[in-house]
Amino acid sequence: MKKTPLLNVALSRLIASLGHGDMLVIGDAGLPVPAGVELIDLALTHGVPDFISTLKVVLSEMQVESHVLAQEILEKQPTALATLDELDAAGELGRRELLSHDQFKVLSRQARAVVRTGECQPYCNIVLIAGVTF
Repeated sequence: MKKTPLLNVALSRLIASLGHGDMLVIGDAGLPVPAGVELIDLALTHGVPDFISTLKVVLSEMQVESHVLAQEILEKQPTALATLDELDAAGELGRRELLSHDQFKVLSRQARAVVRTGECQPYCNIVLIAGVTF
């Protein structure tokens, strides 16, 4: 059995296959998944699993060079934003880029996969751009 926190087979496989610059989206329950983009659906019910718990487990295995958020998250201020800011300040998320929510959805078409959580707070979505460990 794996020693790291991530147990989901599909998500673990995906992270292991990422190359430099590949994009992985972690989204709330309402984020649309573009046609042709793999969906890893973790959502069980409202709030389970939540966005931040999912993000932290992904970060335990994925090297992140940068991330993208929808600008609207700064306006709506969901509780997840404080943790995102802490992770950003700790260097866990690399460089931050802000786009409009519409631009975010267009960018998500280029993702290798979208991880759907049960999160029901507005704009709790992130694009993680893979870095390298060397």
